[in-house]
Amino acid sequence: MKFLLTLLLLFCCTTIFAIQDKESCATLETIPNVVTTDIKAGIERHIREMSASNGGFFPITFEEKEMKLKLVRVHMEYLANLGPRRHFACVDLASEDGNVYDVDFFLSGDPGSMVVTETTVHKLNGRPFYLWEQQDDGTWIHVEATDASRELLGVVEGEDKFSFVYQATLPHMDKDARMWIPIPSTDDFQTINVTNIDVPGTHQILKDDRFGNQVLFVELSPEDSGSPILLQFDVERQEKSMYADSTIPAAYLAPEKLVPNSKKFKDIAAEVLVDKNGGDLVKARALYDHTIDNMRYAKFGNEYGNGDAVFACDSARGNCTDYHSYFIALSRSAGIPARFAIGAAVPSGRDEGGISGYHCWAEFFAEGKWWPIDISEADKYTSLSTYYFGHNPANRVEFSHGRDLVVTPMPESGPINFLAYPLLEVGGKPVKIKPQFGFKRS
Repeated sequence: MKFLLTLLLLFCCTTIFAIQDKESCATLETIPNVVTTDIKAGIERHIREMSASNGGFFPITFEEKEMKLKLVRVHMEYLANLGPRRHFACVDLASEDGNVYDVDFFLSGDPGSMVVTETTVHKLNGRPFYLWEQQDDGTWIHVEATDASRELLGVVEGEDKFSFVYQATLPHMDKDARMWIPIPSTDDFQTINVTNIDVPGTHQILKDDRFGNQVLFVELSPEDSGSPILLQFDVERQEKSMYADSTIPAAYLAPEKLVPNSKKFKDIAAEVLVDKNGGDLVKARALYDHTIDNMRYAKFGNEYGNGDAVFACDSARGNCTDYHSYFIALSRSAGIPARFAIGAAVPSGRDEGGISGYHCWAEFFAEGKWWPIDISEADKYTSLSTYYFGHNPANRVEFSHGRDLVVTPMPESGPINFLAYPLLEVGGKPVKIKPQFGFKRS
């Protein structure tokens, strides 16, 4: 736990949003009792007050348009003290037509009396209008996304090394419970050294029957309510490009629970590929481009984020799980084997701190090799769409791969859809629990 607290402290001192302030970390001592919950309360109060005086909507002017927005979430991982009585917050706000705006706020003042001094729209549906770049004097400035380097756009080439923290807190449990957590495995592109597993109850490490993923299985009692969960591991990761392995590609043509092989996907794939006369590589690129053109990165409502290909097809929106499930369904319908992987993307523009959540990607089989792709990132950063067709950067870690995972003991809910966050069942009933991730580069 000390390691995690150190990570969080370092994040507050070196977070990318230490913009335009040359204060050292020592200045944080001059503003006692200011913690992230204070900044969260300050920005939420500002949004609430502005919304109350504007018919229940937060008003913002963007590209000469007056917009009415609703609060979606405050990014807790980016809240930061920038110096004496100066703070930063990043917030998602949604419009009535479903567009999601990532908005940066600067605040000044003490807890309970913070005032917003600057408001800037940073992203639209995940696509950035600018990025942050650190200067030689330690300050950070805006860089237009079109002029940004690959590193600022999230790509570390070659290799990367970092320590990773995976932690969560158990909710109240009135019955005995069971929990399944992914443990990353070493493979040709990553070397994993697990340095700490600190969980309550009793635990053992399982392997899923089909894909060989490592899974931490934990048995819990009501007395374990509120207990922390902590996993720590060191990662050495290589940039991934097309590769051959010993798996049988045809096994990845089979449908999965949320990635069906239906007429709907066959018809879409046939339409997309009607004039594509090349091999599977040409066809896969056409389906990749089609997914970018037809999907919108938007995280709102309760249906996104399950990797449901039908939802992705019908709504034309979602997060990385939905993008890649849609692509996999189309690929398999066209006779191209494709498979799913999930883990976390480690920020490239800083060397320690928090990570907002999981990230997933896919691979397809063509020309005798597996080709890694990342369609949602390609959609965010169009200048990298060619790179992400055949590459995964080094700054990520894979937790698990495959869908509908089968382990023994099994969850009451059946095969595991995919495994990134803990799957917790209390008395046989699923209970959502979101972990917090942290990292520090070697």
